[in-house]
Amino acid sequence: MSDRLSDIVTRTGDDGSTGLGDGSRVAKDSARIQALGDVDELNSAIGVLLAEQLAEPMAEWLAEVQHDLFDLGSELAVPGYLAIQDGHVQALEGLVAFMNEELGPLKEFILPGGLRAAALAHQARSICRRAERSVVALARGEEISAPLRRYLNRLSDFLFVLARYLNREGGVSDVLWKPGRAR
Repeated sequence: MSDRLSDIVTRTGDDGSTGLGDGSRVAKDSARIQALGDVDELNSAIGVLLAEQLAEPMAEWLAEVQHDLFDLGSELAVPGYLAIQDGHVQALEGLVAFMNEELGPLKEFILPGGLRAAALAHQARSICRRAERSVVALARGEEISAPLRRYLNRLSDFLFVLARYLNREGGVSDVLWKPGRAR
């Protein structure tokens, strides 16, 4: 790894192409690179969320998610490589179930908000949905593993429930949507 990233300025992408992990080159606006970029943005948004003062184990959960997303990105960057397994999906499902046990049932839609950390979790959730859409678009033309697709779907659920959990842990109510407000 010490020499792997020693040359950051390579100029090889000046023609509008970029290299994949298998050595092949693709256009920078290809569906694969779009999906990779959206996953990278999601990982960055989670990094911003982690810059908040989060109680354990929430910070630990998000750090694991960041590693999972890097693995997921490596799967996208190397066609045919498999990194995300059903166990990754099941881990997210377990965390969602754990947090949901602590939360009351939702009786209304909620708006992104409450604590800053909860709002950041909602922002990461919306980026996750975009990343999932990009992967679905890529999967129309290329083979993408089912666990990878399921992982992104569960991750958006996890981030939604985490936002609610963060608000609850911080003693702040979710921001409820008020339909039909008069102006």
